[in-house]
Amino acid sequence: MKRFISRLLALVLVCAIGLMGCSNNPPTLSGNYSEDTLSLINSLRTAIELPENTETKSEAQAIARQTINDYASRYRRDNSVANLPSFTTMRTALNSLAGHYSSYPNRPVPEKLKKRLEQEFRQVELALKRGV
Repeated sequence: MKRFISRLLALVLVCAIGLMGCSNNPPTLSGNYSEDTLSLINSLRTAIELPENTETKSEAQAIARQTINDYASRYRRDNSVANLPSFTTMRTALNSLAGHYSSYPNRPVPEKLKKRLEQEFRQVELALKRGV
């Protein structure tokens, strides 16, 4: 009987830990597409505009990378937003920035890329205001 109870307890613990690990919602995202997108834009603007000499620059870039990954994994397969112009433009901006961070982690974001990202961020904000 004691052996049965210990095996049952072990099974319950394995199931509980397994189900908790299956949670697919990153803690940084609320689940509201518009709010999450605007929050991500603000976070990315902060990471991009920080001066290179500051101590928080690398931390902001690491947070930006994680948020980009969380955002992409959450909304990439969501058919209700996948075809929205705001999402496709945002995905283009995220791919550009993530590519820069992957290829040149120790270099600052070039001015040309900053201007393009800012233009795409404004397009996304306008599209979200229109509801698309």
